[in-house]
Amino acid sequence: MFETQLMFPLNGWHNHASSLVECPNGDLLACWFSGSGERTADDVQILGARRRKGATRWSQPFPMADTPDYPDCNPVLFIDARRRLWLVWITILNHRWEGSLLKYRISTDYQRALAPRWTFGDVLHISPDARFVEQVEAWLKRLEAQSASLPPALRPRLEVYLQTVRQNARDELSRRLGWMTRVPPLIEGERIYLPLYSDGFSFSLVAISDDSGGRWRASSPILGAGAVQPSLLRRRDGALVAYMRDNGPPPNRVFVAYSRDNGETWTEAEKTSLPNPGSSVAALALRTGEWLLIGNDTEQGRHQLAIWLSDDEGRTWRVARYLERDAEGRGRYAYPCAIQARDGTIHVTYSYALERDDLPRDEQGRPKRSAIKWARFDREWLLRGD
Repeated sequence: MFETQLMFPLNGWHNHASSLVECPNGDLLACWFSGSGERTADDVQILGARRRKGATRWSQPFPMADTPDYPDCNPVLFIDARRRLWLVWITILNHRWEGSLLKYRISTDYQRALAPRWTFGDVLHISPDARFVEQVEAWLKRLEAQSASLPPALRPRLEVYLQTVRQNARDELSRRLGWMTRVPPLIEGERIYLPLYSDGFSFSLVAISDDSGGRWRASSPILGAGAVQPSLLRRRDGALVAYMRDNGPPPNRVFVAYSRDNGETWTEAEKTSLPNPGSSVAALALRTGEWLLIGNDTEQGRHQLAIWLSDDEGRTWRVARYLERDAEGRGRYAYPCAIQARDGTIHVTYSYALERDDLPRDEQGRPKRSAIKWARFDREWLLRGD
């Protein structure tokens, strides 16, 4: 079984960074951000759509969150152990990713109407402590010691990075602002592992809650120059594994890091052999024990969206199928979100944008090039191969 569908017709807005959940009643609920840009566009809002159980189409998009005159970006949906729906996203305060404010809403009434009815919302405060500063300082010293082995062209860039990160780590406000969502959390009973990243630091951490989001604390940082947007899985031996986008220097590869104390501390991120063009990846553990990793398997461009498959919990990978495989410069297919439904089928939503010049235009003259695409397939389709 394999099925794809645009969740709404191509339009002239920038539609990006979707998230997806299956509701207890079998409905699918998705969200994404939409506007004339990203962090610099004050008309960006969070939109959602619902696909009722048994329906053949998605609903018309509806508002999920909109802070007037501020960009709202990077939404994440999840359902906690108490069956409450969460929407976590960022509001950009100063048109810079470093000035993002992490916010959330909770709903207990999200299955009757198309749009959830939100019962509570607030700022999600992340407060890295003095230990965070010590760990970052020690890591920066190691990077400085290694700088002599870098190509001369990369050294000035590293010096700027070291100075910026050191300054941000020592400043309390910079440590507390700018942490952003992208990938849904790993949920194990009342414990929630919410992966976060920062463009100001260009690395990641995990917000951990032991009471379904009542209180949060920050893990140690997942250190790696450009290791951002982590997606988390747990191995049978108890280790947590984080797969991350590569925003750092070449070679452009998917990053990986490990935690053996339930997410409290992490190994330094290292590059895998999997290519990555600076684009988000989504990791998913199937109930069979197999792992999927979905992302752009290129070093440049987002014109291919691959599904890697692992039979050994991420120790080795192979490309199983492609959701999109286009010529470079024809389209951008990226930022996947993946879930396995209760019936065993796999659902993926992702940003879908065409780059051709002959597209029709909307009333404002913008090319109709952007949408969110949904795909559903089963394990048999995946194993059959391209």
